[in-house]
Amino acid sequence: MMIARTLALPLFLLAGPALAAPSPQWTVDTTKSTLGFSGTQTGARFTGRFNRYKAAIAFDPDHLEASRITVAIDLGSAATGDTQRDTALPGKDWFDIAHFPEARFASTAIQRKGGSAYVAIGNLTLHGVTRAVALPFTLVIRGDTAHAKGHVQLETRKNR
Repeated sequence: MMIARTLALPLFLLAGPALAAPSPQWTVDTTKSTLGFSGTQTGARFTGRFNRYKAAIAFDPDHLEASRITVAIDLGSAATGDTQRDTALPGKDWFDIAHFPEARFASTAIQRKGGSAYVAIGNLTLHGVTRAVALPFTLVIRGDTAHAKGHVQLETRKNR
């Protein structure tokens, strides 16, 4: 069986002070935000979302050196809308939540790529393994509301 996973990190709607001080703390509006993922199982692509996660975001586009993003994801909250798959996701062939209940992303640097485009460089911990990842995202700030959208692809393959 070949398994490939993609993690779409996240579509956040943030509320907080737009530019009040260096690295303002933003609050994620979880009712308007999505932390999604996609995968391939037995050749068929599927999508899902994590229903529980916490994000701590200190972000100021004028002070990126002091900006930080951390996201903790409750892997047991994964849902795809397919009962059989949703029952399998917490198991050892997928997220193995008995041993690894949480995934975590923590930025180490944020870089501007031009216009509303940025990249968060950081560490993603999943299945007890931490790897450096680059998370490209766009961010549009209007008043005290920001809209961010990013995506990173993770390739994990198991041959059985």
